[in-house]
Amino acid sequence: MKKTDPIKVKEFIRVDHAGERGAIKIYEGQLLALNTFIKDENLKKIIEEMKVHEKEHCDYFENEIKKRNIRPTKMLPLWDLLGVGLGFGSTILGKKAAMLCTASVEEVIDKHYLNQLNQLETDEKELKEKIKKFREDEIHHKNIAYEKGATKKGIYFLLDRAIKTGSKIAISISEKI
Repeated sequence: MKKTDPIKVKEFIRVDHAGERGAIKIYEGQLLALNTFIKDENLKKIIEEMKVHEKEHCDYFENEIKKRNIRPTKMLPLWDLLGVGLGFGSTILGKKAAMLCTASVEEVIDKHYLNQLNQLETDEKELKEKIKKFREDEIHHKNIAYEKGATKKGIYFLLDRAIKTGSKIAISISEKI
């Protein structure tokens, strides 16, 4: 049986934990905006439902970090702050921007998870199955975001680029630090 590089597994779990926690923080920022400045009960319900999935994902990786004695990224406090800020700021810009935030992040995560799935061997069957399921959830979130108004037209193209660049940087840093 071919074995997955144990260093890669630690990096995968560390970064996935940070990413799922970051998604929760983005949704918390969006809900903060929706509970204070922007009143949109339909959008609030959608975000709350997606946040439940992210919590399930985060809990799994939190347990894996403890079970495997993996050090979480040292960047969690900064990622928390930036996640809440991104969620809040995108929602203040309007529903299209809020939904684009979800779509942009999920497009990066889709590719990120696919890359991990391609590197995991049969010795990490459970982890591979979880990542596969979580990837399906993230693709579903992306599809919902586009159904609910996400767009990359006009100025939104720049927001998409900024969110994707920031997400990719956070992934690279979280794998190592």
